[in-house]
Amino acid sequence: MRVAVLGPGAIGSLFGGRLARSGVDVTLVGRPGDHVTALDRDGLRLTLPDGTTERVAVDVTTDPAGVGPVDVVLVCVKAYDTRSALADATSLLADAAVCTFQNGLGNPETIAEFVPESRVLAGTTSHGATLESPGHVRHAGVGDTAVGNYFTDTSETATALARALTDAGIDTDVVADAPRAVWEKVLVNVGINAATALAGVPNGRLADTDPGERVLRRAVEEAAAVAAADGVELTTDPVAAASRVARRTAENHSSMRQDLDRGRKTEIDALNGEIVSRGREHGIDTPVNETLTDLVRLAES
Repeated sequence: MRVAVLGPGAIGSLFGGRLARSGVDVTLVGRPGDHVTALDRDGLRLTLPDGTTERVAVDVTTDPAGVGPVDVVLVCVKAYDTRSALADATSLLADAAVCTFQNGLGNPETIAEFVPESRVLAGTTSHGATLESPGHVRHAGVGDTAVGNYFTDTSETATALARALTDAGIDTDVVADAPRAVWEKVLVNVGINAATALAGVPNGRLADTDPGERVLRRAVEEAAAVAAADGVELTTDPVAAASRVARRTAENHSSMRQDLDRGRKTEIDALNGEIVSRGREHGIDTPVNETLTDLVRLAES
């Protein structure tokens, strides 16, 4: 299997680095910047959950046209960059399956504007990763990972990708209902990301403090009501699932917190903001998510 990772941020670098370490032919495709420069010059410095650090040689480029044919493209860019990133990387998409490993709702639908629905995969993960400095990623917490076809029945490519990730140390299940898996991941992110970003705390504080637990629970309960109105049948208690992820990644700084700390745009519109929008369509009040969304937007400004 030949893989391209579009967007080598924290998760993209973690997955790409682990795949490369296991012998998969993988290329990280990113925009020019200090992180890509460091990866190209020194390889990926990866700090593992046990505190040990290893150096992984990775193939990295800023030119998608120079990569050549691939079997799978892992999309790890921010949700608001999905369309522009794919438009810039059409040379990678000719025969490839395209798998989103992104936060939020709507990414598979955007990918389907570029490739047939039969080649659209969706992946979810609760592994925690933090970009500590250019070229250095900390694997901050281990969690569940799943992949599946988003619009069609499970393909051989989805099964092969899950096997490759598992062999690389990212235990991955194949799921038949990828839309539900995406929603379940969104419910986790809705409970964790905005609250930790605004409070400036690691994920674990939402599970081991009363205020954190209340904010997480109320945000997730609102979002679960919207998911039900959207026709999603959840298989797990979404509040318990979000709390479990917060504990597993207790020392991790959520991606949204990292974005606010670095003065970057966040994915709030694809997460809590999308819950608010869909809640309005269904006549469901979402005051906690609306407040979290407004506060993150205010912090961004």
